[in-house]
Amino acid sequence: MSNKNKHKDGGIVYSTDPNFRYQSEESDRNTLPPAQQCLYLRREVRNGKPTIVIKEFVGKTDDLKGLEKQLKNHCGVGGSSKDGDILIQGDLRDKIKVFLEKQGYKTKG
Repeated sequence: MSNKNKHKDGGIVYSTDPNFRYQSEESDRNTLPPAQQCLYLRREVRNGKPTIVIKEFVGKTDDLKGLEKQLKNHCGVGGSSKDGDILIQGDLRDKIKVFLEKQGYKTKG
């Protein structure tokens, strides 16, 4: 099943339980300060091109988008955020790691 066909509420379409409640999305969580977060950097090849994937960001979608924009501006490359991960085009792991550490984030990878 592709991601676009998944139901936004975790795949549950109908429940016979009268007390059933959908679980809130991760984007509803408060953003942790940078000093309390540990971001994982992974180099992946997507469509034959190197990409740096930043995982384990804890916070709201707006804050994730803000960090994505800062990284893209700092590195001068394109990128996006998808499923709570930030994707940065190119093999710029060292530059991204230094930038995140200056912002106060802990990094691994």
